[in-house]
Amino acid sequence: MSFITRKTAIVGIHEYPLRRAPGVTTQQIQMECAKGALEDAGLRKDDVDAYFTAALSPVEALVTAEYLGIRPTYVDSTSIGGPSFISHVGHAAVAIAAGVCKVALITYGSTALSEMISIGTGGARPAMGGPNNFELPYGQTVVGCYALAAQRHAYEFGSTDAQRAEISVATRKWASLNPHAMFRQPLTIDEVLNSRMISTPLRLLECCVISDGGGAVVVSSAERARDLRQQPVYVLGWGEALGHGTVMNQMSDFTDTAASVSGDKAFKMADVKPEDIDVAQIYDSFTITVMLNLEGLGFCRRGESGHFVSGQRTAPGGDFPMNTDGGGLSSNHPGMRGIFLIIEAVRQLRGDCGARQVPNTKLALAHGTGVFLSSAATVILSNE
Repeated sequence: MSFITRKTAIVGIHEYPLRRAPGVTTQQIQMECAKGALEDAGLRKDDVDAYFTAALSPVEALVTAEYLGIRPTYVDSTSIGGPSFISHVGHAAVAIAAGVCKVALITYGSTALSEMISIGTGGARPAMGGPNNFELPYGQTVVGCYALAAQRHAYEFGSTDAQRAEISVATRKWASLNPHAMFRQPLTIDEVLNSRMISTPLRLLECCVISDGGGAVVVSSAERARDLRQQPVYVLGWGEALGHGTVMNQMSDFTDTAASVSGDKAFKMADVKPEDIDVAQIYDSFTITVMLNLEGLGFCRRGESGHFVSGQRTAPGGDFPMNTDGGGLSSNHPGMRGIFLIIEAVRQLRGDCGARQVPNTKLALAHGTGVFLSSAATVILSNE
């Protein structure tokens, strides 16, 4: 247990509904999401005294706070890639529990699709310098690094292309139940395996979509949450961890990620175990991302994730519901997807998911991975 466990709660959420928004700026997306999340909570922008965001720009928090018309006295622009916003939930919980702030607003907006930023295939690269000098000049891409991990997992543990394809198919089944998902048409394992190769062994339908989008989350004290509009979703545990800068030059083991550290911290803080989780939202930039994180988080042993996901175990009706909005593989991926993992976990805990609702959901996990399998953040949430 920790001093933040059940002392703070997520009280408002909003997801930008469009997957393609030409002519719209990232600030406009964040404005709409912030307004929607505050209305969802029954709060006003003047109630916000803490602001969290992440983007490629180092002054994103300053620029966007001004655009939103808020004057926060606590600001956090931690940017560690995909899991940044899961880190923000933990940071906000700590700050609120410590009495530093009262209402934290977390926002994200991206126009990656409209701007044709090809995430994972060469776009949005880190700046040259340090160890990157030994990799980027030779054509290193994000997808290429994840492909190396997939090759190593197959070599070391015998995981197969068909096992990875199970994840794409299961996630598409969830997407078919989400009216806002980018791709909803049925998908088969053969279609995944016959899609074009992007970076061996990862195929097109094993890679996340590229979309526009954004979201917002509001966090407050548990005490204040009881008087607000929505059922509180309490923060039980949280952890974050950094591993390495790049895969080829610094990652000591291609099949071991920082999830084992962030997940262990989160589970211990929440005083629950992996088998207690009712629904999991696990970052799916690529199919191999999911497999490595299932192992790192302790849902299965190292090397066993291929068997774990087989038989559509993570699909609707399976005994391990995962990425229930359709994930980055089918629903949306504007560049940093952690905020959508939180939003979907909250929806499931509120019972607001309609056709894709997982029955009797009490505990949810959201876990993000960033950059070249470099960073991780995990949060465990409950409606009790």
